Amino acid sequence: MIHLRFSESGFGDLLRGAAVLFGSSQRQLAQALRESDVVKRRMPPKSVARPKRGALEDLIEQITVDAYGDAEQLWAFRQVFEDDLTVPSAATIAGTPITVVKFDFDGNERCGLTAKCRLQDGSHQTISAADVQLPAGDPGERYLAAYRKWMGLPPHPEPKPAAPARKRSEAVSPAPNQGGAVDLVVLSVQKLAVRCRYLVNDERITLRAKRFWDLAPGEIVSVSLNKQWTYAGNPYLSGEIESRRIDTGALSLSPLGLEKCGMWDPAEEYWGEEGESIDEWAKPIIARGPRPQFEMQQVLPGEDPEDPFSDPITESNDLKDAGDFAGAEKLLNEMCESDLRCLDAHAHLGNLDFEHRPKDATRHYEIGMRIGELSLGADFDGILLWGMIDNRPFLRCLHGYGLCLWRAGDFDGAKRVFQRMLWLNPPDNQGGRFLTADVQARRSWESRRHR
Repeated sequence: MIHLRFSESGFGDLLRGAAVLFGSSQRQLAQALRESDVVKRRMPPKSVARPKRGALEDLIEQITVDAYGDAEQLWAFRQVFEDDLTVPSAATIAGTPITVVKFDFDGNERCGLTAKCRLQDGSHQTISAADVQLPAGDPGERYLAAYRKWMGLPPHPEPKPAAPARKRSEAVSPAPNQGGAVDLVVLSVQKLAVRCRYLVNDERITLRAKRFWDLAPGEIVSVSLNKQWTYAGNPYLSGEIESRRIDTGALSLSPLGLEKCGMWDPAEEYWGEEGESIDEWAKPIIARGPRPQFEMQQVLPGEDPEDPFSDPITESNDLKDAGDFAGAEKLLNEMCESDLRCLDAHAHLGNLDFEHRPKDATRHYEIGMRIGELSLGADFDGILLWGMIDNRPFLRCLHGYGLCLWRAGDFDGAKRVFQRMLWLNPPDNQGGRFLTADVQARRSWESRRHR
């Protein structure tokens, strides 16, 4: 028999190690170790009355009354969190302000409930729900306390002090521009506000303003200030939106990478059967001769590199197909907030708006297209084949933007976009040659749509 001796400070490490070695749930291990001979507890004398049942015990029983075993009880907690806790919600972890986006349980009893959180820099992280501390008085705080108690943890941990607030004189918020307004970059449009950053630096802020719903991630807005404040460690600003513009060159974004993938030779392509005349659109492309072909870097925030089936864009499409347009839009906005260079998020936001809000769709497509163009430069003469999958987000933005111009009656602008699609991707997987013919013939979008 082997006897172990460890200090109180080492108990947590032993517990975590045991969870990994034996595959038991955190709660089972905590209970087993508390009741073992290794961890001695002082038992009250028999003459001392057992304390009365408390409110947390009643709440735990209410939540888990029909659940048997740890897994079912964790699902029960997860369900009550979903029903009764409001998210997004301001919270802290180890004294650091965060925003809880979602509580969840993936079936792993060792991990228990998790909380998907948005950090102050806009990035996302998944942590243990037991580590989340809601503000005192928050209605959801008692549910977290009950969950911690069920886990065998202190229901009301001592809050760790937050980092000292920056003095007012040390604020780095930019001064208003000459017109008395401040320039903000839209990162994501939420239900009640807009997540932004200052144009001149990376400091993030939440904007509350009237009529913000048609803003697009990547736009620059000039806002006349009404009020600034901080809540739960997060800065806020309210004001009137005076103007808006698209200027991706001013966003200080790192251009997406371009990987050279050999040469594209028109002599090796299929242009029709022998003896058939070559289409007019193809003649100048063939005459230009071989050109270098590239694949553009694709940014996909939220993708799990260890899971080949992880694709947030597909998830947003699934939400849309299920009729949850708000959920799809929210997910795409979160991806833009993580990285504005996610071209596919811009393209799919445009797809969501194309049918009923074509002007809004135009902005989404154009912003994605302009961000992609930062990598190409004005004199780009290479090939971006649709067959190279990472080129597709940029080509989708280009295609959507051309359709919007055509729909708005800008035949010349649409023609330039569709011809550019053909030069970038001569195999024409998107049907640019047919679209070019329609706009050259000045056919209206509506007449083409109903054919």
